[in-house]
Amino acid sequence: MMSEKEQRRRQMERRKALKRKKRRKVLIILAVLVVAAVAAGVVCYQNSYNGIVNKGYSAQKEKAYEKAETYFKKAISKKPEKAEAYTGLSKVYIAQDDLEKAEDVFLNAIDKQTKNADLYEACVSFYMDTDQKMEIPVLLEDVDDSVAERLGGFIIDGPSFSLDDKETYEEVQELTLKSDEAAIYYTTDGSEPSTKSEKYKEPIQLGEGENIITAIAVNKEGVPSLPVKKTFTIELPVEDAPAVSPSTGQYDTAAQIEIKVPDGYEAYYTMDKSDPTTASTKYEGPIDMPQGETIFKAVLVNAKGRMSGITTRNYMYEPE
Repeated sequence: MMSEKEQRRRQMERRKALKRKKRRKVLIILAVLVVAAVAAGVVCYQNSYNGIVNKGYSAQKEKAYEKAETYFKKAISKKPEKAEAYTGLSKVYIAQDDLEKAEDVFLNAIDKQTKNADLYEACVSFYMDTDQKMEIPVLLEDVDDSVAERLGGFIIDGPSFSLDDKETYEEVQELTLKSDEAAIYYTTDGSEPSTKSEKYKEPIQLGEGENIITAIAVNKEGVPSLPVKKTFTIELPVEDAPAVSPSTGQYDTAAQIEIKVPDGYEAYYTMDKSDPTTASTKYEGPIDMPQGETIFKAVLVNAKGRMSGITTRNYMYEPE
């Protein structure tokens, strides 16, 4: 017969064997649960916003543009407020040399989400990356305060002008432009300036007439301000009515009518009682006085088309 001690030993071994078996089962079950959890996590991630965006970038890297476009659009529909998928979709179009379509990705979204600073920031990055910095001030014009606060570094103040454009000046002027930014560019023909326009280095000379000055300030990163456009009017004093000889009177001997024309002016005249204009006869030299009564009128016109007063002479020429 088996001793009592041997029986207790065998019972303990059986208990230990059962425990080991149970532990193996528990470990197997845990392993299955971990694998299932990981698989579920992978599936969840692949169908999450970030997972779909990553699929889009992977497809784009492989130049599977249609597939990438589908992924990014799916991500946008999932979370339209997030900017990452818009950036990815724009890069798909950039890779296909369609910058207009890439830009529309952001602009169409911003039209619907006017206070989404993330979208504005992504669009600014698009303009910076594609060297379209001139579009940034237009994008950020009149944005919501929250957007302006986020992107304040891209909102550039325009240059200041030393002259008041509401005043009319009677002398030629020098216009000074100032800005705290790195550079100023300007035009004088009414067109909008760019960094390819004339760079401001010294005061701008304003001559007679209307002077249209449009200027932008540009920071060190090449981001411009909105253009500032001003029109300055210079009206130099016009000569008084022209000197005409001889004076009004009766004449019985041949005479010639002369108009004194100052430098920078032309003279026009009529002999039919009408007021002269630039459409009248241009004075080229002394004029023979006609017989009979003549109402002679003359006017001076400067290079800018401004007219002086009119001089009138009444001649009566009756030869003997």
